[in-house]
Amino acid sequence: MTARDNDFDTVSGLRMGADDYLTKDISLPHLTARIAALFRRLDVIDQPPSPENLIERSKLTLDIGRLTVQWKGHAVPLTVTEFWMLHALVKFPGHVKSRQVLMQESKIFVDGSTITSHVKRIRKKFLQVDKAFDCIETVYGMGYRWNIDPAVSN
Repeated sequence: MTARDNDFDTVSGLRMGADDYLTKDISLPHLTARIAALFRRLDVIDQPPSPENLIERSKLTLDIGRLTVQWKGHAVPLTVTEFWMLHALVKFPGHVKSRQVLMQESKIFVDGSTITSHVKRIRKKFLQVDKAFDCIETVYGMGYRWNIDPAVSN
């Protein structure tokens, strides 16, 4: 929550990874509705995972219903934007996803350097869990791809 309420600050905050942006002049009903939405998300997280909401790629598990990521059984704390970018990459391992496609799949509209920053943060978060992580490959001039693990078929 902030007093900075111009579009530039809002867009900058969201580009830097914020899931939401609220200004201090928010009304009580609006704030209450936002808090209720957060509780609804928590209720979804408390439900057992549904197999149709899981994507598993070797050591990676994405739970689309809960918007959670695990690598080797350890939680990887991604923002909503980072989650959908990762989802776009792992849906079709080995396929190159352009910055434009990653932008569309994560429902943000930013410049290419911002996508690059998000991918760097995703890699950094995985490296905090596993120092040997190397599944996101940069395909220079084209975009990014999730490397296929030849030892495991998905």
